Amino acid sequence: MADPWLTIIGIGEDGLAGLSEASRKALASAETVFGGERHLALAGITSRGRLWPVPFDVDVVLSCRGRPTAVLASGDPFWHGAGAGLAEKLDAGEWIAHSAPSTFSLAAARLGWRLESVACLGLHAAPFERLVPHLAPGARIICLVRDGKAAGDLAEWLSERGWGASAFWTLAALGGPREAVAEHRVDNFAGDLAGSLVAVAVEARGAQGMPRSSGLPDDLFAHDGQITKRPVRALALSALVPRPGERLWDIGAGSGSISVEWTLCGGDAIAIEALEDRAANIRSNAAVFGLAHRITVITGKAPEALAALEAPDAVFIGGGLDNAMFDAIWSQLAPGTRLVAHAVTLETEALLGALHQRYGGELMRVEIAHAAPLGRYRSWEAARPVVQWSAVR
Repeated sequence: MADPWLTIIGIGEDGLAGLSEASRKALASAETVFGGERHLALAGITSRGRLWPVPFDVDVVLSCRGRPTAVLASGDPFWHGAGAGLAEKLDAGEWIAHSAPSTFSLAAARLGWRLESVACLGLHAAPFERLVPHLAPGARIICLVRDGKAAGDLAEWLSERGWGASAFWTLAALGGPREAVAEHRVDNFAGDLAGSLVAVAVEARGAQGMPRSSGLPDDLFAHDGQITKRPVRALALSALVPRPGERLWDIGAGSGSISVEWTLCGGDAIAIEALEDRAANIRSNAAVFGLAHRITVITGKAPEALAALEAPDAVFIGGGLDNAMFDAIWSQLAPGTRLVAHAVTLETEALLGALHQRYGGELMRVEIAHAAPLGRYRSWEAARPVVQWSAVR
């Protein structure tokens, strides 16, 4: 279409004065203008304005297809805004966008921070645990939060986790006549602020942050003893070769420790666990690590629980594998899918030996012992050996 019917417009606190000529022209010619109450007020839209439905639904915009329509969003509509959700439903020629500076850009400009080195998070509709993977001494983080009360809640959350010495900025109404920027220390932050707060910035100080190596300490996870132990988990992750954007099937997930470490590398995981109490531990671990949005937990048994799942890039089977399960799983995998299976019983070890002979890959037996007291001395206390088979479909 030479003349797109939809214009997506980013608007800031300076309202119409901050809009480009193209944005103002699109607003003037639009039959309908969608936006939040604040957006419509900033643009001076009255009778032609329509409030976004709650919950958000792009179909109300699509119902205007073919007629001049505008959508108002805060700052950059394609950064925690409505832009991408609309564009995904439309052909390229149906829409055009005019973005304004994002809240993240404005906050970095006020603080003098290099935006490319800052973690930018939308916490206005997400749990504070999303911060966990980003918290480290010296880390700089800009967060969109819901309101002034949420800023106080975030400061309390940070203090409880050892980050009370962090610098903490509140940034309200950036880019407009009511702009206010104030610096605090997390553990001295007074709490609730009046009005709607747009953003909070944190320069982390105090605690150590999460290790980045594979094989996190076992005591970071909630578990009932059914957990792939730290050194064996490191070997499993090495064989699984996680990459950003890839999907893992974690079968017989136990505590979900493999899923957690996979998603910390940037992928998504589907954890399948037969026992509900263990599935509850997986959900708890996903939440604590700020990864609940990346880990899907299914209570059920393989292979029945796998039938309707999206295809994986990698599969981990921590135990309980037999011929029937392997045949069902292997037949579902696309060429190039990586599979890693562990065995601690002689029967499963024999099966992995047979599968290695048939399909190739790598077969490895791992024996680990830890120093432990023996009377007045020390001796080696051996763990059960683990056999690992890894192969590519």
